[in-house]
Amino acid sequence: MFARANDDGGFRAASGKVEIRYKADDGRMYNANAGNLARVGTEVLPDDACGPAESAPKAQGKGGKGETARREAQKVSIPKVSAEFFIAYADGACSGNPGPAGLGVVVVAPDGKVAEGYEYLGSATNNVGELMAILRALEAVPRDAPLAVHTDSQYSIGVLTKGWKAKANQELILRVKAAIKAHAGPFSLIYVPGHAGVPLNERADELAREAVSTRGSRSLKAPG
Repeated sequence: MFARANDDGGFRAASGKVEIRYKADDGRMYNANAGNLARVGTEVLPDDACGPAESAPKAQGKGGKGETARREAQKVSIPKVSAEFFIAYADGACSGNPGPAGLGVVVVAPDGKVAEGYEYLGSATNNVGELMAILRALEAVPRDAPLAVHTDSQYSIGVLTKGWKAKANQELILRVKAAIKAHAGPFSLIYVPGHAGVPLNERADELAREAVSTRGSRSLKAPG
C-alpha cells in the first residue's frame, strides 16, 4: 500500500486524512485516518510514483449504515500488535443473504511484505464468508507464526471466542475453532469497525466484493 508522505517520511495529512493507494497505478485513491496507518520500510518514493487517480466512491456500510460505522470507529481503539506478528484482515461479502458470496483476505508479514487473496464461495450467507475468511487467513501463514486476524464480524468473534450459541454454520464454526486450536503460535482475533476508513479492512472488503462480482478466486499465500 502507498501513502502520501512528506520528504522526512511522515504522513502528509490534511484534516487528519492521508491519501492512500492500494496499487500505484489502479486509478483510485482513498482517504484514511492518519491514526490507522503505520509506516513500513524506510524508502520515500517521489510523488509521481503513483499515477493519476480519482477519489474512490465511499463504501457504504453493510445494511446501508456506513456513517454509523464511521462514528463507531471513532470510539474504538484498534489494539496495537507486536512487530513479530503476521497481521491479517479478513472479510466476507454476499449479494443477497444468502446469495453469491465471497471472501477477501490481506496478510502483512513482519517484514512488511503483503499478500492478498479472494475466493468465490457460491451461494452462501455473509456470516459464512466472514468465517471462511478467518479460516483462510489461518491457513495462509506458518502454523508457529504469531498471527493477529482483524475482522469486522461481531458474529464471528462471538461464536469463535465468546461462547455464542449458533443455530447455523455449526460445522464450519467447529472447523475454524479447530484451526485456531491447531495454530501453534500466538493468535488474536481483533474486532475492527467495518467501512470506517481502516485501510486494510477496506481492502479486504474490496477483495471479497471482487470475488462476488467476478465469480472468481485468487489463491492466498503467506508473503515472504
